[in-house]
Amino acid sequence: MQNKIEIMSPVGSYESLMAAIQGGAGSIYFGVGKLNMRSKSSKNFDIEDLAKITAICREHNVLSYLALNTIIYDHEMEDMRALVDAAKENNISAIIATDMSVIQYARQVGVEIHMSTQTNITNVEDVRFYSQWADVMVTARELSLDQVAYITEQIEKQQIRGPHGDLIRIEIFVHGALCMAISGKCYLSLHTLNSSANRGACLQPCRRSYEVTEKGGEFAYEVDNEYIMSPKDLNTLDLLDKILKAGVSVLKIEGRGRSADYVKTVTQVYHEAVEACFAGDFSKDKIAQWNKRLQTVYNRGFWEGYYLGRKMGEWTERYGSQATQKKIYIGKVINFFTKLKVAEIKVETHDLSVGEHMRIMGETTGVYDDEHVKEIRVDLQKVEKAVKGETFSVKTTELVRRGDKVYKVVSVEEAF
Repeated sequence: MQNKIEIMSPVGSYESLMAAIQGGAGSIYFGVGKLNMRSKSSKNFDIEDLAKITAICREHNVLSYLALNTIIYDHEMEDMRALVDAAKENNISAIIATDMSVIQYARQVGVEIHMSTQTNITNVEDVRFYSQWADVMVTARELSLDQVAYITEQIEKQQIRGPHGDLIRIEIFVHGALCMAISGKCYLSLHTLNSSANRGACLQPCRRSYEVTEKGGEFAYEVDNEYIMSPKDLNTLDLLDKILKAGVSVLKIEGRGRSADYVKTVTQVYHEAVEACFAGDFSKDKIAQWNKRLQTVYNRGFWEGYYLGRKMGEWTERYGSQATQKKIYIGKVINFFTKLKVAEIKVETHDLSVGEHMRIMGETTGVYDDEHVKEIRVDLQKVEKAVKGETFSVKTTELVRRGDKVYKVVSVEEAF
């Protein structure tokens, strides 16, 4: 088992960046503009954000990876090179890439490269070939853990090293959305909706339910009442100890289009689980508790993927998230008294009562949770509830900022 495991968290906003850091991420990955595989499904950064992102990461000792992993067309070469140059200028830790134009140019100017899952690395010879450019490689999602373990063993045995002289590190996805694509490459959205998944613009026709219509007839049949092309989300907590024993160095969490509370919760859970594995305290009871926390944020249901050699996936039961919790927007922080650690909050929509779960989110704050609000004051007087139009004050244990958004978190049953 490796001594150092890197948890890589998805970042689609500054809120998510701070949430990843709060959760214990060792690295983050993000996209800039349109040349990444989440160009449409998440809020992407601009090239001007690179300096701020890398400064925040350096301050917190977190590695920064730029996803530049779409296929690239000839008319985009200038934009691609400008982005790689900016990554170098701002000391981005590495670029995640699959297109050879990106790989060759990044290597030429001296930017570290990580091979994206779209490269579909399935064997040791693939690793050896790409080792002339890359230091870290994501193996294909179709591989079993036994196959991954064989690759890591051979890297050690054959001393397969990257351009910087270090042994190649292997990265796998451990949590988040799965799809029917071969290692992320799919043409279904392009074929049906003229919007290419390979350009980060998937419109997810696979996530919908379908009917079979009798040819030349009048009858239509719903297919098993299931979303037959939409797998449940990947969740590898139950086999995390096996993943670490397989020699994997980097645990990648999917979800650049997800909210900051998703990023913090999932990162935190996997961070705690890795620590438990090293401490010899990885147990069924803890796994059950961690899974309960993972169920509170966005998910389509869970299964463990193909790592244990299962030939058939598990399909989602309904469209959208199956999270057990829902956050309801309340209002914004309008003032914060640092010495007292007291926030003033303007209620714009729903009310908040003593004892309820309050969540505050912001670009610098990240995600702050008070799962059981102890006291609410309006005009300095204690009240049981703050309602729309009122301004209330509440103590916090951490710093929050003006402009932060405030939510109350409720069970899904309570929300309806």
